[in-house]
Amino acid sequence: MSSKKLSTLYLTRNGLMEPLGQSQVFAYLRGLSKDYDITLITFEKAEDLADEAALERARKDCARYGIRWLPQRFHGRPKGIAHVWSMLIFFWLCVRVTYSRGAQLIHARSYIPAAVALVAGAITRTPFIFDMRALWPEEMITAGRLRRGSPAHRAIAATERLCIKRAAAVVSLTESAVVHLQEIYPREMAEQRLAIIPTCADLNRFVPAPFHDSPRIYGCLGTILSGWFRQDWLAAFFQAAARRDVNSEFHIITRDDPKKVREAMGGNPAFQSRLQIYSMAPHEVHKAVQRQSVSAMFFTEGLSKLGSSPTRLGELLGCGIPVVANAGVGDVAQIIERNCVGVLARSSATEDMDEVLDALERLTADPHLPSRCRKTAEEVFSLEAGTRAYRELYASILPLQTSKTT
Repeated sequence: MSSKKLSTLYLTRNGLMEPLGQSQVFAYLRGLSKDYDITLITFEKAEDLADEAALERARKDCARYGIRWLPQRFHGRPKGIAHVWSMLIFFWLCVRVTYSRGAQLIHARSYIPAAVALVAGAITRTPFIFDMRALWPEEMITAGRLRRGSPAHRAIAATERLCIKRAAAVVSLTESAVVHLQEIYPREMAEQRLAIIPTCADLNRFVPAPFHDSPRIYGCLGTILSGWFRQDWLAAFFQAAARRDVNSEFHIITRDDPKKVREAMGGNPAFQSRLQIYSMAPHEVHKAVQRQSVSAMFFTEGLSKLGSSPTRLGELLGCGIPVVANAGVGDVAQIIERNCVGVLARSSATEDMDEVLDALERLTADPHLPSRCRKTAEEVFSLEAGTRAYRELYASILPLQTSKTT
């Protein structure tokens, strides 16, 4: 007697070979692959596809878990045409795979995949999950890439409303985003199956190091050129720390252009000589994070950030590292204050950054801080809890029934 897994299709414009693809796509799919036959469609950047060793490693990882991976080349320019082209590829593959693999559920990560799933699902009569991940239209407006009230904004908002209405389920990263959506789409949200699943971290990799190297390392993990990262706050924090601790170092782990990042950090030559900017392979990032003494993350506030759950927060806390951040970003401030695992900055002013450093000095004097950071990560950002939530959501749409043959 044998059993056959239910077939699902996962759509994302992120690359599997990117850090986010590893931490927020593949990490979940590993666990879900135990119960589902998964086909994964991603869009990979040219530089990642050129890394033959990493590409082969990704293929082997997918094969190990029985995941059928269909990587596509990412095209970012020209912007408008590139998005349309991506959607056409997505649509064609989505319909083809749904029919050929008998996919019974489409999991669409973010808005463009959801728009594709909306149409393809209607044609193939396949339910889809709208995994919002954040309030993307508001993020685009904040980043200056979209103008509120413009034709493009109205089209995206209309698509958002329709996806919420037609989806078999909607996933949000935060409770704050759900409250906002309930206010602007009361009818659609009232009838919708909802799941709040925070960004999760692979806490089997992001673990505390046995000790921190000297000198003290102030760090930052992830992109800072996104348009919604406060580069001036990070520069102010780093330079204030540099003045106070002449032996400290500053490490930014990012895939951003190092030259542009260095320019954004400013400072005098002495500070610049202590600043290191580099990228790491996704499976190696935790080793660099473990060396840090404290890490900073500053994002623009406002409506666009109600749905944000920064991946880096869970990864940093998982390594036992305190975080310096700002309020107004999802549940970040509440998590930091409630668990006493970091310090919140009020502004980029010199006196405010000095206060942050004073508070940080008191906080790091607590020998229980690393274990408290780790415990917080386990309680809030556990990958196992996130995977379990997705499994329960899948099962609520497609009750986990295995078809058996003798």
